[in-house]
Amino acid sequence: MKNLVAPVLVWMLYTGPLYAANEHINQEGRILGPLPAVTNAILFNTTNADAVVSAMQIFPVTNPWNECVSNRPALVNSDAMIAQIVSDLGSSRAVLTPEFEMNFVLVPDNQPRKQIAFFNYADESDLDGGTGTNGLYPIPTNLPVETWPAGTTDTLLQWQTNNDGSDRHAIMVAPGGGFIWETWETALVGTNWEASNGAKFNLNTNGLRPDGWTSGDAAGFPMFPALVRYDEAERGMVEHACRIVVKKSRYQKYLYPATHYAAPSGNTSTNLPQMGQRLRLKAGFVIPANWTKEEKAVLLGLKKYGALVADNGNFFSISVTPDDRWPSHCFDHLTGISATNFEVIQSTGTNEGPRSAGAPVANAGPDQTVSFGLAASLPGFVNFSIEPPVIQWRLSSGPGPVTFGNATQTNTTAIFSAPGVYTLELSADDGVHAVAYDAAVITVADVINVTAMRNGLTLNLNWTGGAPPFVVQRTGTLPVGPWSGVVTTSLQNASVPMTNTADFFRVRGQ
Repeated sequence: MKNLVAPVLVWMLYTGPLYAANEHINQEGRILGPLPAVTNAILFNTTNADAVVSAMQIFPVTNPWNECVSNRPALVNSDAMIAQIVSDLGSSRAVLTPEFEMNFVLVPDNQPRKQIAFFNYADESDLDGGTGTNGLYPIPTNLPVETWPAGTTDTLLQWQTNNDGSDRHAIMVAPGGGFIWETWETALVGTNWEASNGAKFNLNTNGLRPDGWTSGDAAGFPMFPALVRYDEAERGMVEHACRIVVKKSRYQKYLYPATHYAAPSGNTSTNLPQMGQRLRLKAGFVIPANWTKEEKAVLLGLKKYGALVADNGNFFSISVTPDDRWPSHCFDHLTGISATNFEVIQSTGTNEGPRSAGAPVANAGPDQTVSFGLAASLPGFVNFSIEPPVIQWRLSSGPGPVTFGNATQTNTTAIFSAPGVYTLELSADDGVHAVAYDAAVITVADVINVTAMRNGLTLNLNWTGGAPPFVVQRTGTLPVGPWSGVVTTSLQNASVPMTNTADFFRVRGQ
């Protein structure tokens, strides 16, 4: 009788969320999943919209809206400028006020275009294929207009046609192609759309409006990237700068990325903020532990990304989507925060800060599979040309904790607490540019160790490791041969009959 051979090492198979090499990672270090296809118009206050926007990179990581400013120095006249903001508004209105206003709709790239007449600033509007004073925009039937549904009892159609004289901004977003269209004083008149003006922005670039042009915002900004959205607040972090409103701004002055001013000729004091001026919640402001996660998300964002002066108004306000899913009173504490808790910081320009040359590049190394109980070697590396960046490995996702040999070195090791699929993220931060990120997916296989003992015409198999049910499989040839099931069991042993030919066995678990 021929000898029987049994394997001494067998692997486990796993299913789960695997990411391809060069994962898409946003400015916050969050790995973005695949972008869901948008095949019809999706309103902002839905779980479908949440899935789309949470997977979007809203402008490049180097964009001013995505710029970490926690280390930027304050202006010399920061205190005087804040005092001016408080004086202009009055202390009762110079408090952080969430305005439930700007909404949006997600549209497919092939959304049919509709004519929209621009009646005030057609000469500073993007017609996008239209002619004369008419734009040609991807307007769906369910286009929401500012403040709906939280600020009105009207149906959507009623609010579209109810031109109440308010700002009535409207925002259309095409995630597939990466474009947004924004309008001001928007209304449906009969069967025709009209607006004061219209602006189109490319989410894939850091491009600006033409110098001197306005947009839906007085500063010439896009509004969409500044909105406090439900999906990000529920994750616990506003991952971008907010737009903030002050009473008075400076005449003929605006800072990158603003392109427009909105002030009378008498507003010349250097203590008046310019359009585009960046404010930051002071690092010393202690966020109370018992405040809501929505409040914490906003305040953490204001500490890290700050807020850009976008318009003139009667409150020190930021824009929050009028989402009907917000919990009641979830932002109530914000109005207890005075503008005096903010500081005005030095802004960066077109080719400064994260947009300057010499940004580091991180590479976490290839995806790999290791056996449970063994350390994985992480062959990461970082390229840089200016200051050596701060290196950090961290666990992004996985079924348990990970112990790094030295998490501050590019080349290190990792030991895993349980089998499964782990995503490990490497970052390089030089304190100037956008943090460089990369990630590697490590599959930790639960190895099954098998012993075999012959007893007459029976082969007794015993094994350790793995999870039931187990399948004992047989093949007659190696390295390539069809495997056939012999026994399925929830135990960690099995007896199988021997044949008169050479056989090879393996054990597979779930």
